Amino acid sequence: MRAVTWHGKRDVRVDTVPDPRIEQPTDAVVRITSTGLCGSDLHLYEVLGPFMNPGDILGHEPIGIVEETGPDVPDLKAGDRVVVPFQIACGRCWMCVRGLPTQCETTQVTEEGTGAALFGYSRLYGSVPGAQAEFLRVPQAQFGPLKVPEGPPDDRYLYLSDVLPTAWQAVRYADVPPGDGSSGGGSLAVLGLGPIGEMSCRTALHQGVEQVIGIDLVPERLGRARARGVEILDLTAYDSLDDLVAAVRESTGGRGPDAVIDAVGTEAHGSPIAHAQQQAAGLLPRAWAARLHQKAGTDRLAALHLAIDLVRRGGTISLSGVYGGAADPLPMMTLFDKQIQLRMGQANVRRWTDDILPLLTDDDPLGVDTFATHHLPLADAPHAYRMFQRKEDGVSKVVLHP
Repeated sequence: MRAVTWHGKRDVRVDTVPDPRIEQPTDAVVRITSTGLCGSDLHLYEVLGPFMNPGDILGHEPIGIVEETGPDVPDLKAGDRVVVPFQIACGRCWMCVRGLPTQCETTQVTEEGTGAALFGYSRLYGSVPGAQAEFLRVPQAQFGPLKVPEGPPDDRYLYLSDVLPTAWQAVRYADVPPGDGSSGGGSLAVLGLGPIGEMSCRTALHQGVEQVIGIDLVPERLGRARARGVEILDLTAYDSLDDLVAAVRESTGGRGPDAVIDAVGTEAHGSPIAHAQQQAAGLLPRAWAARLHQKAGTDRLAALHLAIDLVRRGGTISLSGVYGGAADPLPMMTLFDKQIQLRMGQANVRRWTDDILPLLTDDDPLGVDTFATHHLPLADAPHAYRMFQRKEDGVSKVVLHP
């Protein structure tokens, strides 16, 4: 089969690799019809290369058709249309039954000290072959894959694999309180209007958050958010971050927003020292760089520091952007003094899908049918990665078709 494979920093290729097969009784093999390119994939493209091996198959946002199942997958059969969550979980362990499949005790990658295995996401999460491919082996298929109706285009359901539950969890974790009773409730700032940030804005508005402020510096992303009723702020319009913070406070009664979602993560603009450290680590042999990252790695924390400055005292910060530094310095005095609640983590996909599915109707209140800006053949994946990483051609969300 053809698959998107990692070969080095900013070097992905479409190679011919062996077809997947059933290896365990709880496996399924799915023929992929659409697969998303995620901002998290760019971390592998740019920063987390020390944890990758040449030939690793990328991707974790698939929808497709079941080709074959193992004997212990009773609820799926060949021909079923399924969305596959990005995490691999059993659905039966102590963590899973408590709504935390990201911490599944059956698939935890204990040798790396991490949570549940993920598709296409480095040895930190199990080195499981990913979903930017013609076919995908799905472990724990008795729980993970979600059957969806035939008929509507893939985009209607594809984002259940990651984007929708990640945005939904980000808003739920933000826990925006009711407002003053006049019109809906509360205020929320969203840092970063990539796919997750933009969908978080849409989700918050749908759930009745009164004031949603989206902050970014890419004109096309700001325009998309504005068109959905989001109050937008362009980072480039301010001489300093202090000016931006002042503008947000002025817009939120002088206090700051009730909650802030950081949908940016480790590769934020405005963190030159950490950026230089990441670039320097990339020059080391991969084994050395991996050890350095696990012991002394730092993230570009500009977005998180901005969130801490923005949120009102007693407010909440919800982190959906990926961070991976082991030695990140945080302003603990400020966090403590402002009495900030901090909630974070990979999205627990199956925890939220029952809430989201009723919204994937012909009315399409979250705008999933037109959410992707680019649909490309799988063969164009190298171009798609370059374009997405450089934020070219108005790209926001790319869907690849094997």
